[in-house]
Amino acid sequence: MGTRIKALSIGATGSGAGKTTVTLALLAALRRRGLRVQPFKAGPDFIDPGHHFTASGLISHNLDTWMLSPEENRAIFARHACQADLAVVEGVMGLFDGFGPEGEEGSTAHLAKLLGIPAVLVVNAKGMAGSIAAMAGGFQNFDPDLRWAGVIANKCGSFGHIQILRRAMSSSSLMPLLGGLLRASSLSMPERHLGLITAEEGGLAEDTLQRLADLAEEAIDLDRLLESLPEVAVEAPMPQPPVSPKVRIGVARDQAFCFYYEENLRRLRRAGAELVPFSPMRDAHLPSNLQGLYLGGGYPELFAPILAENIDLRCDIAAAARNGLPIFGECGGMIYLGRSLRDLEGRVWPMCKVLPLDTAMNPKLRRLGYRQATFVKDTPLGPQGAVARGHEFHYSEITTLHGGASEDLFQLSGRNGSSPAFAGLRVANTLGSYLHFHFGSNPKLAEHFVAFCRRNA
Repeated sequence: MGTRIKALSIGATGSGAGKTTVTLALLAALRRRGLRVQPFKAGPDFIDPGHHFTASGLISHNLDTWMLSPEENRAIFARHACQADLAVVEGVMGLFDGFGPEGEEGSTAHLAKLLGIPAVLVVNAKGMAGSIAAMAGGFQNFDPDLRWAGVIANKCGSFGHIQILRRAMSSSSLMPLLGGLLRASSLSMPERHLGLITAEEGGLAEDTLQRLADLAEEAIDLDRLLESLPEVAVEAPMPQPPVSPKVRIGVARDQAFCFYYEENLRRLRRAGAELVPFSPMRDAHLPSNLQGLYLGGGYPELFAPILAENIDLRCDIAAAARNGLPIFGECGGMIYLGRSLRDLEGRVWPMCKVLPLDTAMNPKLRRLGYRQATFVKDTPLGPQGAVARGHEFHYSEITTLHGGASEDLFQLSGRNGSSPAFAGLRVANTLGSYLHFHFGSNPKLAEHFVAFCRRNA
């Protein structure tokens, strides 16, 4: 069945302008009004969706016009927005920044046009007055196919400053200034090397969230924003028949392992998986009767002492791997499956010793960017010849790669063409890679992994 809802995307002049702050403020303020607000995140980020959930009470979902086809983006959007009063899509980087500077794939603007929803431009207005009109005008006129809802100023010095900005915008034939958020150190969210502190670690305190909602109600014209939004049609998905029998797959979920695309988990369930959460930090043993393991990314380096001390669970995982249990570890999960992890202080922590590699943290970023992977060998995740897309973002590196593993499982390519970097390795039925695959880029991945678990457990 089809339905019509209101929706908007939140873009910015660039990274650091305050997209996430404004998004959280709007989600919290509109939720206060009793609206069911469905959040989404443009791009490959794992951390912002967790904060969206804290603010809205609804699970946020990633959309991406480079990793996913237009049909997949529209399907994910419709599936989760069809029961909402309003959908809010937080953008990525600057509004027109995407996979590369030559095209629009992967950008917030491209996604907004694909979904047929207007954009709000977030501007860092610190030290700005009339220049906000020049900046907004440049963005408004850059792409005539993009629809606009207005501008929200961030990091304003006072309510008087917001009025100055409003006068500057109203003196020209530009989209309206919808309001602004005041600059306050108490509203800053703590960050670390991969971004904001995660929701699992309490990165968004309740008092901060409520203060953001207060500021949005005080200085953003929410009524004008809602009234200006056109309705877009979304098609509710047809009910799918259940898949049986179920395959029990353990999924590592705690502060150390929290980077998962919700669509990946949905597709695993749809393929017949019963996902069983467990904590490598706290559980002494694996859940019973598992037929597979999925170890996502996160921050194993921050919790390495706790992970190392949990010897019983590490031994459980190592024994399961020796017995042929299918295991997929991506980025942080791959590190945990390795032999050891050296932290920034030079301390070396033992890991599961399933994969023959040692890793070390670096103070500087090692790899970042979109990747397309062509499978050059059969793997638990997909057969030779399969093609999938994902993202790579890590400060760690492999310092030693011992023998006994099958390497060069994927041929990677990114913005600059082929990538000679390490792509992944396999030992028996255990697969590890730095790449975070989005299963929506190849719907067969989840089906293949569940079928592999069913056959090989």
